[in-house]
Amino acid sequence: MSEFDRAAEAIDAGELVVYPTETVYGLGAAALEPDAVERVFEVKGRDRSKPLSFAVPSVPSALQYVRATERERRFMATFLPGPVTVLCRRREAVPDELTAGRDRVGVRVPDHPLALRLCEKAGTPITATSANVSGRPSVRELEDLDPEIREAAAVALDGGETDGTESTVVDVSSETIHRRGAQADEIEAWLETH
Repeated sequence: MSEFDRAAEAIDAGELVVYPTETVYGLGAAALEPDAVERVFEVKGRDRSKPLSFAVPSVPSALQYVRATERERRFMATFLPGPVTVLCRRREAVPDELTAGRDRVGVRVPDHPLALRLCEKAGTPITATSANVSGRPSVRELEDLDPEIREAAAVALDGGETDGTESTVVDVSSETIHRRGAQADEIEAWLETH
């Protein structure tokens, strides 16, 4: 069995996987499974009040898990796949553990062939959070993984060196950029003109 197939199986089994994206390496787990999400928080040492995003292979697949307005859909069609996290109203299937109890959830469609294939193969949204212990730098190459993350992950997929610029986190409904990252200027321009 290939590393890739093992990664998809690990997610299915509730385990953690490190995967490359067009920004930094991500830590993936089944995003709709509260226990798997809990493990991500635990391993990262992440504050439970900080929500996690999820990654899916396409905008249509994202719409199964969020209620997006017409404008949010237009935004997603423009910027996804890409280094952007879009906050949308979640549907019932998305657990509180992922969103820290909030009604919006971050959606990612990574612009990276390996990440997209993993999302596709997993058949479920996977967590989209950087593969590092909270407070430490994000990881652009597998060899830089924190030992805690390396030990906790069932599989680490090597996609070579990643770009390193974090995704931009945007709430289209309130026209708020929560974190400026890749393409922030284009996103700002879009929000002003659409």
